[in-house]
Amino acid sequence: MIVPGAPRPSAVVLRAFGAGERRPLLLPGGQGTTWRAGGIVLRPHGDAREARWRSATLARLAHSDRFRAPRPVASADGSWLVDGWEAWEWLPGATDPSRVDEVLAAGDAFHRAVAHLPRPAFLDLVDDPWSRADRMVWAGTLRPSGPLLDRLAAAFRPVRAPSQVVHRDLLGNVLFAAGEPPAVFDWAPSWRPAGYASAIAVVDAVCWHGVPVERLPALGQLAGVSDWPQLLVRALAFRVLVLHVLGVWDDDHAERHRPLATALLSGAAGTLDA
Repeated sequence: MIVPGAPRPSAVVLRAFGAGERRPLLLPGGQGTTWRAGGIVLRPHGDAREARWRSATLARLAHSDRFRAPRPVASADGSWLVDGWEAWEWLPGATDPSRVDEVLAAGDAFHRAVAHLPRPAFLDLVDDPWSRADRMVWAGTLRPSGPLLDRLAAAFRPVRAPSQVVHRDLLGNVLFAAGEPPAVFDWAPSWRPAGYASAIAVVDAVCWHGVPVERLPALGQLAGVSDWPQLLVRALAFRVLVLHVLGVWDDDHAERHRPLATALLSGAAGTLDA
């Protein structure tokens, strides 16, 4: 179903990326702005600096038997962006947030493959709710604040793990297809400890997909993450703060996130002062 008002790639964009006269089909999920035309996926590119960096990086990233990623599609003139759109190869498969263990394993392989990359300068300049919330959480200045955010921020302690470029939205962005390595897509970059990306995925799994809090320690061991309790607290604060910044925080969201906060602050994943 086409969402009324959803941006749609023009004929000029389709031709530029080699889709010809194919009629694009809106793909499910995401923000209702991603289209498929044959073997090409098109979506609005957001911040141009981030989009060009992501395409140039993933165009040459080596894959392994533990993960793969869609390759970007260049336009006819060799550029990655056309009239506000970017294009990627279409890969078969489906996301499955219930397979959190496999998402964490794919994320670990992906983060090992990109660990050598230098810090991108654009990270300080991207201005969207997710980037702003991420920066505020790691600066310890949560605005707007609220009772739940205040409780989480009071538990922040220094994190010792080194930072690298990570994917901060893994859980719903890993495709599974029979006979193929998991495919990591829709890379949302941040410069944080790799374990932070795992922690966000676990927070999403607990708050939205029914993974029990009793699995938190085991999932931390699976991810091989140091500072696991602290990273979980920051990941939960990040997700809560994004909803506040978007202006959609309500009682339902509070009910979804409060039990995990209570569990973390009571030591369910380990001591926060470790």
